Amino acid sequence: MEPVKENIEITCLMNGKPVRQTVLSRMHLGDFLRSHLDLNGVHLGCEHGVCGACTVLVDGLLVRSCLMLAAQIDGCDIQTIEGVVESGVANQLIDAFQKRNAAQCGFCSPAMILTTVEIIKKTCRPTRQEIREAISGNYCRCTGYQAIVDAVEDALDQLEANR
Repeated sequence: MEPVKENIEITCLMNGKPVRQTVLSRMHLGDFLRSHLDLNGVHLGCEHGVCGACTVLVDGLLVRSCLMLAAQIDGCDIQTIEGVVESGVANQLIDAFQKRNAAQCGFCSPAMILTTVEIIKKTCRPTRQEIREAISGNYCRCTGYQAIVDAVEDALDQLEANR
């Protein structure tokens, strides 16, 4: 039986930029993003995959970074909130979240916005129910979700008006 390697070298695209790092074999992706790359929009809440605050995109799929090892992203394309914040959709969402008070404590907001950007990419004009389903994996203890859904609809209205 081979011994477990303590350190593993990974190479990936992080928010469009190449990254090459050595990581501990048992380090979670969320810890790696925060402690090694200073990507602090990834919030670690429960560290059990329940709250969704650590959500990132790995090769286009929404993933809980607390449930994935950093070593598993070798060769992958990773997007965090920092990587999508420059998009027009993300900026409209951020503005709408502020106007609708959908980011009361702000802890869940980065993952909510990242998740919502993805649903808008896949479903140009999601219904209220589709928005609720998309964000259902992201726990928010402050808003009751109504303000978040309203903010997403406001952002969609603004995006349509700007087309």
